[in-house]
This record gives sequence, C-alpha cells and structure tokens, in this order.
Amino acid sequence: MTTQTTKETREAATEPPPGAAPADKVPQGHRRLLTRRDRLALGLMAGLPTILHIALVWVTALASIALAFTTWDGIGFDAIKWVGLDNFKQLFNDNPQFWPALQHNVIWFVVLIVIPTPLGLFLAVQLDKKIRFSRVYQTAFFLPVVLSMAVIGFVWQLIYNPDTGLINSLIGANEPGKYIDWIGDPDLNLWAILVAASWRHTGYMMILYLAGLKGVDPSLREASALDGANEWQTFKNVIFPTLRPTNTVVLVVTIIEALRAFDLVFVFNKGAQGTELLSILVTNNIIGESSRIGYGSAIAVVLLLISLVVIIPYLVATFRKERRA
Repeated sequence: MTTQTTKETREAATEPPPGAAPADKVPQGHRRLLTRRDRLALGLMAGLPTILHIALVWVTALASIALAFTTWDGIGFDAIKWVGLDNFKQLFNDNPQFWPALQHNVIWFVVLIVIPTPLGLFLAVQLDKKIRFSRVYQTAFFLPVVLSMAVIGFVWQLIYNPDTGLINSLIGANEPGKYIDWIGDPDLNLWAILVAASWRHTGYMMILYLAGLKGVDPSLREASALDGANEWQTFKNVIFPTLRPTNTVVLVVTIIEALRAFDLVFVFNKGAQGTELLSILVTNNIIGESSRIGYGSAIAVVLLLISLVVIIPYLVATFRKERRA
C-alpha cells in the first residue's frame, strides 16, 4: 500500500500541470539565438572600427614603406617610379637637415627624462602622502596634459613674446635694444620649446607615478618604519624598487613622446631656425611646396624603425611577464 502510494505521488509530480507545455518542449537553460538584426548590429559595431583601423593605420603604414623606395610628386599613380635605396642614400648623405633633426630628437628625449620625469615623480610622492587639497593639486598639475599641444604652443607664444611677453617683462628685456627673441634666436628657441614641453610632460609623469605608488603594499612601508628607516631610506630601498614596471612604462612613453614631437614645434616656428625634428622633415617633404612624397616616406620609415627599436623589446618583456604569471 505504501509503495503504490509513493509511485502514484511520483507520477503526479512528474505530470505537467493543466495548460503547461509538454516537458520535451520546455527550453533548456537560458541560451538564445541571435536574430538577424542582432548579428547585423554586432557586425557593424565590430566591422566598421576594424575596417577603419586597417585602412587608416595598416594600409597607410605599408603604403608609406612602399613609397619610401619610389619617387612621386603625388599627382597620378602613373608618376610613381621605383628608385630603390636612392631616397635613403640621399637622406643620409645629402640632406643637411637630417642629422640636426635626429640630434634634436635625442636632445628632446634627454631633457624629458632628466627634468620633468624626476619632477613628476617628486610631485607624485608628495601627493601620495594624502595631504590636504591633494585633489586640487592633482587637477592643477594634470591640466596641461588635458590641453592640446597647439593650445599649449599658443599660450607659451604669449609668454615668450619679445614685446609683451611675461618673461621679458619680468626681466626687463622688453625695451628696444634689450629684446630677447626666445622663438627667433636659433640658440634659444629649442630650449624655450623644451620648457613648454616639460611643463606638460611633468603632469603626465605625475599621474603615471601616482598610479604606481597607489599599488605599493602598505605593509612594506610599515616594515621599513619598524626597522628604523627614515623617509628617504624607505623611498630609495623599498618604494622605488617596486616601481620598476612603472619606470619601464615611463621610459617607453618618454621615448615615444620625444619621437612624435611635432605640433608644439610647428605652432612655434614650423620647425625652422634650429628646431628641426624628424616629424617636421616628414611633413615638409610630403605636404610642402616640393611634395616629395617618396623622400618624405623614407624619413617616416627611419622614424618608424627608431620607434620599433624601443617598442619591440618593451612588448617582448611584457609578454614574457604575462606568460610567467
């Protein structure tokens, strides 16, 4: 009697209630097939950015590499002529602006790594102490990074103006016979532009180092304090070694900033009179009056190779760390 009652109870429990769908038609899980409209939307969202990236980055980069071995004035594709390595030979041997431009890029990197990078680290360490109004200070120091380089160039042009500029007014060099032409003097203009670039780069470095300092384990500071280390010893022996990944990023970013420097110099004096850069030479040859697209592409290829020398080791080291992790 008990067994029969239990069997009937199980059968009643397995039977679907009145009006319910049969058991074999009940959907399993929460899987749902994409409709045609969903597939179209996903295709547009993923396809259009991919096509634009390939067309505007990869195709143009490969085209520049190919054009570096040709001569072309930009008028009609039938005017493209293969010249092999002639553009590179002329660039290295016959262009009086190439080696000064390369030297200026190196100077740009050295100045950025020596002055604004330590200054940005110093500001980050001070702001990491959770002083009052730290958010206000962060915003003030980071504000130049938000501004475009063109705007920064216009601002510093006003500061360097020989007649009404702030610097000449403060030092009394805005009178006839005492003018200091910060932009027109070939001995001063590169350093004047580097001051403006350092002003912006300091805030960039501050944010990078501040992010790295936020990731430092507080127990390391506590252990150092218990060992009797002062603030400088703690920073030198404990905190700074833990910032090694941040230092790598800072180094790569600084090198890239030094190689891609263009707009600030172009706003000041279009890269003339002692401020030549590789990026300026590329622009002058491609869209200048001569329109030597093949020759300008050769300079761009040299700039690309210099960038890859820095970027590839960084990527290799990063991928190795990810595999080990």
